[in-house]
Amino acid sequence: MARINTNVASLVAQRGLANSQKTLNDTLEHLSTGLRINRGADDPAGLIASEGLRSEIAGINQAVDNSSRASNVISTAEGALNEVASLLLNVKSLVVQAANQGALSPDEIKANQLQVDSAVESITRISNTTTFSGLHLINGSLDYLTSGVNNADIKALHINQANFGTNTSIPVQVDVITSAAQADLEFRTSSIASSVTLEVTGNEGVQVLTFTSGTAASAIAFAVNGISDSTGVKAALLNSANAASGIKFESNGFGSSNFVSVTAQTGHFDVVDKTGAQKQRTVGVDAVATINGALTVGDGLNLKLNTNSLDMDLTLDKSFGAGQTSFAVTGGGALFQLGPQVSSNQQVNIGIQSVAASKLGDSDVGFLNDLVTGGQATLVAGKSAQASQIIERAINQVAVLRGRLGAFEKNTLDTNMNSLNVALENVTSSESSIRDADFATETAALTRAQILTQAGTSVLATANSTPQSVLSLLSH
Repeated sequence: MARINTNVASLVAQRGLANSQKTLNDTLEHLSTGLRINRGADDPAGLIASEGLRSEIAGINQAVDNSSRASNVISTAEGALNEVASLLLNVKSLVVQAANQGALSPDEIKANQLQVDSAVESITRISNTTTFSGLHLINGSLDYLTSGVNNADIKALHINQANFGTNTSIPVQVDVITSAAQADLEFRTSSIASSVTLEVTGNEGVQVLTFTSGTAASAIAFAVNGISDSTGVKAALLNSANAASGIKFESNGFGSSNFVSVTAQTGHFDVVDKTGAQKQRTVGVDAVATINGALTVGDGLNLKLNTNSLDMDLTLDKSFGAGQTSFAVTGGGALFQLGPQVSSNQQVNIGIQSVAASKLGDSDVGFLNDLVTGGQATLVAGKSAQASQIIERAINQVAVLRGRLGAFEKNTLDTNMNSLNVALENVTSSESSIRDADFATETAALTRAQILTQAGTSVLATANSTPQSVLSLLSH
């Protein structure tokens, strides 16, 4: 049949050519942008999935940057603490040198005191001036805040880490089940009946004392206390109001790591424990307590709690027996966002205590600022022994803080960055497989679209010329 009003073949050819041109345009767009999905119409489901992955990639990238910056903060603080440690070691040398009074003139000791003053001042200055982008690091600004701490119950408290989550504070309840005790032995007689040679041994060492018959118990206690620093054992009257009550030998420290041993090398010297049983050696007792329901066995008076929400150390007062005490951690610390989502399980909070001279040391031995001129443990006043104890305590505190920060940087920040980088690779690969164009596939599609477009154009030209064949019917 020959009709000229409607050219169906032309319409079919036009539709095919339009489809081929659309395919060609889409392929050219994919190749020019490198993306398979340029708009929602290209792949609606793929667009939704890839946008979610892009959001995750952005979060992971920022989390890596956050972890790197946190590592820089910790490194800066640790570097300053390294200088503080060096100054403390110098002070330690000066203190030990000043103790050599038989070989040093008073002027040399005064010169050492001047150096100690300068070093202690420098430590406080470092504490006050160590900053990272305006953030003070070791002056106590990043330490935790507490409220309700009863100083009659808790002598020292250090909050190392606290994760508040959605809470504004963390209540802490300490229930002491068993109180800490010193190692002790008792001599329940007013004097010795015969001459005796005693070997007194404690954590610091052993010494031998000889007493003649009739020596009063109070005189024995005086002699034991005179060598307490070299034995770690001290003595006191069983009844302070009655010198005839006998004496008690006690370890200087509390807990099972401390012991007292009193033996008679010659002669007879009966000592008993608290129950009255004859013993020559006893050990102390560690405090046992629950902190927020978690059972912890202490080291003497020291208790430690390490849970996901709270990591802390506290020292009970010597007079605190079995009972309860409570307080709250109300804020503070340094909060680091280490994950791609802003939630408490992807954040870490760590506290950094002040290392100013007034904070290093403790109430037992004294504080570092006691070493400066006018203090209670100066070299010019001959207090080298006390100064040495303070320095040792300060060196240990700084070393523990450095170790804790180093462990946080190595085991938390570095491993977190490694984990995030692996996650970033995998998520980016997944997003790329959805959104990016496959050039091998697209170039093949381009060649096909070009051929179909050229063929469609040729077919359309043929279809448009076909109706002209009817003219041959009119020529006859």
